[in-house]
Amino acid sequence: MGGISIWQLLIIALIIVLLFGTKKLRSLGGDLGSAVKGFKKAIGDEEPTVKKDNTEADADFEQKTLSKEEQQSEDQVQKNQKDKEQV
Repeated sequence: MGGISIWQLLIIALIIVLLFGTKKLRSLGGDLGSAVKGFKKAIGDEEPTVKKDNTEADADFEQKTLSKEEQQSEDQVQKNQKDKEQV
């Protein structure tokens, strides 16, 4: 009681086909399907973005470590640049 029977669903489907036509409904279905497929692909792309190990180099050059004096010199240069930016 109160539910939609199969005959009522068929009548509603027939009215929709008569109103919109099969060509428009086919293109609408294709657009909806491609949208769902794109959504699933976007969701699937985000999952494997796990942080990689730091053992892989980001560029094609070797990293070098600065000595304590060089690092202090570099820090002083950065501080001077910040001071100039603030002026």
